[in-house]
Amino acid sequence: MIKNSCLMLLVVLCISCGGDVVPKPNAYLRLEYPKAKYNKTQIEVLPFTVEINELAKNVTSKKMNSTTESYGVNIEYPALKGTIFLTYKAIEDNPENLTNFLRDAQNLTQKHTLKADEINEQQYANKERNVFGMFYEVGGNAASQSQFYVTDSIQHFLTGSLYFYAKPNYDSILPAAKYLENDIRHIMETINWE
Repeated sequence: MIKNSCLMLLVVLCISCGGDVVPKPNAYLRLEYPKAKYNKTQIEVLPFTVEINELAKNVTSKKMNSTTESYGVNIEYPALKGTIFLTYKAIEDNPENLTNFLRDAQNLTQKHTLKADEINEQQYANKERNVFGMFYEVGGNAASQSQFYVTDSIQHFLTGSLYFYAKPNYDSILPAAKYLENDIRHIMETINWE
């Protein structure tokens, strides 16, 4: 009986060891992006300059409203399958406009709380260039991982958001989101009003 059991075990071991050996990877996929190189850019009719990464292939703008000074700008990153959307609005020396623009920008970010794991707010102020605003880092499967607004509090108001062409899956897009988050911060920090 023991002899039969040992023979049966030996046969099973010999049969089960067939097939090709497939090595397991040592780590997760590592995505590397080129070091960012920025160029000072004047975007058509907009009253500011900004530095944009050379990796951005298409920068387009269009007037959004015929009655007010508002423009939309798309900064596309085809290699990362993402776009930074900028919206410029002229305050037109009306404090009520500034209040409305601030409320709209903050509400846009708060709409992501349903899907976001967290939203980190970071104030930004550059008194020398008269640029003041807020940067939002959105964690989790929200539609936009980074957003900001900046203003000079008198004439200019600019918002920006990062969106990808794919359904949000935070773990998959995290490397690209972090790379473009740095670009968004750089845009915020290099704005020069005219």
